[in-house]
Amino acid sequence: MVSFSPIDIFILISFFAAVIAAGLYAAKKNTGASEDYLLSGRKVGLFLFVTTSVSTWYGGILGIGEFTFNYGLLSWLTQGLPYYLFAILFAIFFAGKIRTASLFTIPDKIRKEYGDTAGVISSVIVFILVSPAPYLLMTANLISLVFNISIIWSLLLSLILSLLYLVKGGFRSDLYTDVIQFFVMFAGFAIIVFASYYSSGGITFLQEKLPQSHLKLTGNASPVYILVWFLIASWTFADPGFHQRCYAAKSGRTAKTGILISVILWALFDFLTTSTGLYARAILPADINPVLSFPLLAERILAPGFKGFFYAALFATIMSTLNSFLFLSGTTLGKDFFYNLAVSRDDSKLRKFTILGLILSGVTAVIIAILIPSVIGIWYTIGSIFIPGIIFPVIGAYYSKFMISRKLVIAEMLLAVVASAVWYFLRNSTGIEISQIEPMIAGLLTAGIIHLWGLIKKTDGKTRQP
Repeated sequence: MVSFSPIDIFILISFFAAVIAAGLYAAKKNTGASEDYLLSGRKVGLFLFVTTSVSTWYGGILGIGEFTFNYGLLSWLTQGLPYYLFAILFAIFFAGKIRTASLFTIPDKIRKEYGDTAGVISSVIVFILVSPAPYLLMTANLISLVFNISIIWSLLLSLILSLLYLVKGGFRSDLYTDVIQFFVMFAGFAIIVFASYYSSGGITFLQEKLPQSHLKLTGNASPVYILVWFLIASWTFADPGFHQRCYAAKSGRTAKTGILISVILWALFDFLTTSTGLYARAILPADINPVLSFPLLAERILAPGFKGFFYAALFATIMSTLNSFLFLSGTTLGKDFFYNLAVSRDDSKLRKFTILGLILSGVTAVIIAILIPSVIGIWYTIGSIFIPGIIFPVIGAYYSKFMISRKLVIAEMLLAVVASAVWYFLRNSTGIEISQIEPMIAGLLTAGIIHLWGLIKKTDGKTRQP
């Protein structure tokens, strides 16, 4: 059970007010042009690029707490290191190319390189992948916990808080609110790590209180299990948020440098969150709900005021990702469906279509959160089934040597999703050993075979030419 002092509530309300004020202030700077609304005029500098990239990367903060509480340093090995590596590769090989393309979304690029049918399919995949439902659910759960209101009203309030400024200010409002959330999340986790160290001690305390496996980098996990997480991190190449920020950057150099700086800051924040998770496991009883390990640790060791600020950090970490995914989802629906399928593609209508997309995406997210009231359940279902269908086509869209024919790309996207979905629903009826294979692996294997076949046919066709 958690309790909050008046100073804690004041700090939280002040945080929400500051975020809303920043979002509405940013909205005043919009010129009304569609490019300004969707990508902040493609003039995003290094500071805003870094703060938004870092702050939106950690929406699943309660999941990180759960993972670290249960498995220790394995959390960093699977949830941190693989993403640094793929982000660095993305910066080197994709950031500049994406900025040069000067498009709006991933489906724009797929449509340009592979045709309208592939573009529509990729739009469906991206729309599902960027669903803000899990982050809306986490925000709502925290609001319900702090203010003691029902989850339904908390979901609606969470959605309204984001729509207040996103509808009006678009991507620029997302950027400006991320600045506040960036500093709050770092400060909040620095506070709880310092308080844990001050109240309990350092590495010696952790060595005495933690299970031995928690301080092993691999946590006694199998190499196959670790490999799966590295494969999942390859999603970075097709992450709509990365592409959106690269499209919006001042230059390709800004995008590349911004991602590399972000990796350093991700590593620093991972140090703070991993340390918090280890202290939570060492200080709290082992039988608590690990999803609540961060809030329960704050309840145990933080004084009034500091606890309110830490909760503001939790909200900042989740809401920055909620805003980003809500806007990406709205853009996908408004730009890649309503606008591209409209009879008349009047640029002045693009903003209206995006606003409509934002509202519909938000309502859809509320419905998903009610039907699947589990953050991990939403992540696992969506990610496992749909990620395999988009990675290889995106890589091929930017590197012609890796591009295959339009018909095979369409087959790849559809069959990879089908393979993942079929395996997701049938795996438990198979043998125990086979059932350990993740649905995403089945989908990636299907996509990989089709893509490799396409490359072989492409090479064979060239060698046969006179």
